[in-house]
Amino acid sequence: MIATVYTGSLTGLDAHPVVVEVDLSAGLPGLTIVGLPDTGVNESKERIKAAIKNSGFAFPLKKVVINLAPAALRKEGTGFDLPLCVGILLAAEYLAPTPFLEKACFIGEVSLEGSLRRVNGVLSMALMAKQEGYTALIVPDENVLEASLVEGLEVYGLKHLNELPVLFLHPPSFLRPVDRAALIASATELSVPSVDFAHIKGQAVAKRALEIAAAGGHNMMMLGPPGSGKSMLAKAFAGILPPLSFGEVLEVSRIYSVAGLLAQEPGSAQQSLMRQRPFRAPHHSASKAGITGGGSHPRPGEITLAHRGVLFLDEFVEFPRNVLEVMRQPLEDGVVTISRAHQNITYPAKFMLLAALNPCPCGYAGDSVKQCTCSEMQVARYLQKLSGPLLDRIDIHLEVPRLNESELLNQQVNQEPGASSAEVRERVIQARQRQALRFEGQGILCNAEMTPLQIKNACLLDAAGQGLMQKAIQKMHLSARTFDRILRMARTIADLEQSELVKASHIAEALQYRSIDKLYRLQKGAQSKAG
Repeated sequence: MIATVYTGSLTGLDAHPVVVEVDLSAGLPGLTIVGLPDTGVNESKERIKAAIKNSGFAFPLKKVVINLAPAALRKEGTGFDLPLCVGILLAAEYLAPTPFLEKACFIGEVSLEGSLRRVNGVLSMALMAKQEGYTALIVPDENVLEASLVEGLEVYGLKHLNELPVLFLHPPSFLRPVDRAALIASATELSVPSVDFAHIKGQAVAKRALEIAAAGGHNMMMLGPPGSGKSMLAKAFAGILPPLSFGEVLEVSRIYSVAGLLAQEPGSAQQSLMRQRPFRAPHHSASKAGITGGGSHPRPGEITLAHRGVLFLDEFVEFPRNVLEVMRQPLEDGVVTISRAHQNITYPAKFMLLAALNPCPCGYAGDSVKQCTCSEMQVARYLQKLSGPLLDRIDIHLEVPRLNESELLNQQVNQEPGASSAEVRERVIQARQRQALRFEGQGILCNAEMTPLQIKNACLLDAAGQGLMQKAIQKMHLSARTFDRILRMARTIADLEQSELVKASHIAEALQYRSIDKLYRLQKGAQSKAG
């Protein structure tokens, strides 16, 4: 007898349908799997035998041949355990074929005693199952919430293989229902920031720049001496980001599911989805593959894990130059493509880059209080990792100066308390809502993603604004890319002020955030003296 079971296989973030065909025939007892299985799938043979025996069934003493079709698609991972078990039990007539089986997709890993364990990539499998016309998805119980994000698909969670006969007889009767509406509502709830803007002393300009970056999805770089508050500002930045929309929850949760990073925190087994925007802060010793993704079996890197969120690179120039340069294309295109001999995989990478660096190795070049102890050669070598094309892709270049005595002691005269993160986030949310209405149906979510045509339609300048931009082009020698980025930033500033027209004041503020004269002065001065 030949039994057929449906499942899927992951390639990058996408799942592809796979048909499991099981044949029992006379001959020497044994189990053979064909159809381009990888080592993990081949190793499942002994696990499947033990799981079936320990679940109250007898493993058939026949020649068992399993084909995974299409044979040209490489099959990876442990999620094939459950469909293989179901196929063997059907072929051995321990389970009876039902109409339910014809529209059901199975995925899961089994233990030796027959219980099911969570697997990675279930959300991608659920999206594939819906697209292929399946009506039911059977997964380990720990993956139920994740799979239930996909509407129009009945999701059943199994804890043990011995529940299969009941599932085939009465699919929905013994399984707890998932409240999808409550799940979606909880997925878009706001978080409490770990560092509140109101608790950060001084740095009003930096706070304003971070608000603009959050409102428009812009990249930002902070330059300043040690202890000026760059890292604290970055931590506070996470608290003013707008909540994820449901579509973004699906996008981000899908990435973390494939990477195996869902429900990794203690007590989070019932939190199998990403509820907050990612905030990734890799150490500067991270490799190129760790940042962009890769490996013999490619996996998402930090720039993909930061999709729809923030990639914070502290000690920016301490990262190897090849690591920094490899981010140029993802910063421009919002995707990263990993090429291997047998496959090309494209991962999404629409993230906000937030970088922090000192002006020199000792950190005090140009400081108003402490004298720099670095030689010109050291400064030149330190800053040469930052190429012009990379800096050109960062919208906001901000100098974060040392706090003065009155700011440290909170002794400013007539000082008003700073806005809290909740107040700033509310302004950011309103600006994002304006952008969502403007770009509805156009496939982008914020101003930083605008194409040149969208910039032309959305960034309407008044007469004074056009005159100011003309002067800026002449004096600042703006490239075409920088010109577009300034207009995007000015559009965001106008959105924060609820203005349809981009005014000269918005252009002026955007231009001040593109001032990287100090960094270039340090680079050129050090290079000339060192030469």
